[in-house]
This record gives sequence, structure tokens and C-alpha cells, in this order.
Amino acid sequence: MTTVRTPPPPPLPVRQRTQIPSGGLSPMLSRLAEERATGVLMREGGVLYLSDGQVVYAESPATPGLDVLLTARGALDEDGWREAVAQAGARRLVGRFLVDSGRIGEGALELCHLGALYDAAYFVLGPSSAPARFRYGEAHWLGPVHPVPVSAVERETVRRRELLHSIWPDPATDEGPLVRADRPTGSTVTPRQGAVLDRVDGVRTAADISRALGRPAFHTLVDVRRLAAAGVVSARTAAPAPAPVPVPVPVPVPVSGVETPAPIDQLPPFVDPHITLLKRLRDALEAL
Repeated sequence: MTTVRTPPPPPLPVRQRTQIPSGGLSPMLSRLAEERATGVLMREGGVLYLSDGQVVYAESPATPGLDVLLTARGALDEDGWREAVAQAGARRLVGRFLVDSGRIGEGALELCHLGALYDAAYFVLGPSSAPARFRYGEAHWLGPVHPVPVSAVERETVRRRELLHSIWPDPATDEGPLVRADRPTGSTVTPRQGAVLDRVDGVRTAADISRALGRPAFHTLVDVRRLAAAGVVSARTAAPAPAPVPVPVPVPVPVSGVETPAPIDQLPPFVDPHITLLKRLRDALEAL
């Protein structure tokens, strides 16, 4: 009797762990995490709020705020948000007020909070040549919701960079105004991408579109890069500067009966009359 051996299944692929650069994405942030600092780290792309060395909130001009994400998804109305800020903003307990007043569930708040935090942190921790600053003791008006270790924020930031690079390596569409291209034959656009494409007008950037849609900015970047990879959108290029128009040199036209002046290089040398008089006086004195 022949024994049939079943080959073992192939090993599962091992997911490569995201490598964080030596010293972290921000050496200052790594040092603040080690010393368990509390305050706000200000960088070119935005700010990170720390409490005991952990990230509690992030803000960036490139991303919609937590209020936009909550109201756009219908989790909270604008009146409820304004009331929470007015009642608890000065005490830096807006998040706690929203939950205790029953306007939003604690789980929904944490989910939206983490989404806004990671979204803004991606831009805050982007490459920058400007110096960073830290203000000790500063707290955010939202208050404690769900602190995140610095290592987790950096790891997620690097993962997002690698994801965008794998979709489309050119980052020009991340910041510049977007323009439409002729859609290639056979290209398909998902409903999410279609909502982004409908707002591409040659003026709006990806950040503008994310605020208009009430979506996290990174999600919009993913859609934009996929559209760029499909040849549907591109970054608007600056128009070339117009070539300088040569100024014609006027040419004197001879008029009948009027003597045309000679060119400058043909004019006789200029003689100062005062010098001529002095020479005559000198000659007279020498004769005497």
C-alpha cells in the first residue's frame, strides 16, 4: 500500500515591522517622552499635546479638527459642540462634558479622537527644517480622552508614509492644487474617489477637499494618490514665466531739409571753453 504524503502548507508571510529612524522622527519628542513631560510641542506642521510623556491630542492646519469629524459623521450637532466648549473649555474638560451630558458615547468619542490624533500627527511629524519648540505645562482644552505612547504615534506615522509611497511615489499631489486629467480608458473610480474627484477644480488642495468632505486628511491623500496613479488627477504645475519682450531701439529717420545728427561715436571731442581761455593766458604770461 502506497502512502500519500501531503506536503506541508507554505509558511505564512512575515509582516515586516516598520522601522523607526534612530532617535525617532523627532529627537525632541523622544526626549520629552523619556522625561514624561507635559506640555505642547510646536513644529512646522502643527502641534502635539503631551501628558506625562504620552500624546493626548494633535492639531495641524492640513487636517480637519475633531469638531469637523464629529459633526460631519452625525455623531454630534454643532450646537452641542459649541455648548461643550463654552461650558467646559476653560476647565479643559470638553471631552468629559460631552460624555457626561450624554451628547456622545465614550466609545464614539475615543474613536473619533484617535482618528483626529493620528491624522494630525502624520503632518506634525513630517520632514521639517524649522526648529521645534516645547512649552511646558500647556494643556489642551479637550482634556484627557485616550493617551497614546509616542512610539505608537511614530510607528503609525511611518506606516502611513510607506503606504502612500507604495500607492504613488510622487508626493506633489499632497500639497499643491489638484487638476483633472483626461480619464484613461478603462479606469474605474470608486464612490469615495468620485467624491474627491468632484471637488478637484485646479484650486483646491487635498487638505481643502478633506475639510469640505469632513474626512480625515490622510484618507483623502490615499484617494488622491490612487487617482494620480491611475492618471486621473495631477498637481497643477506653475505656468512658465513669460519671456521678456525686447524693446526696439528707435532709429532716427532723416527728414528732408533737416540735418540728421551724427552718431555719438562720430561727434568731435568736446572742448571746454574755460580751458581754452586759461591756455591763452598762460601763453601770454610766458611771452611777457
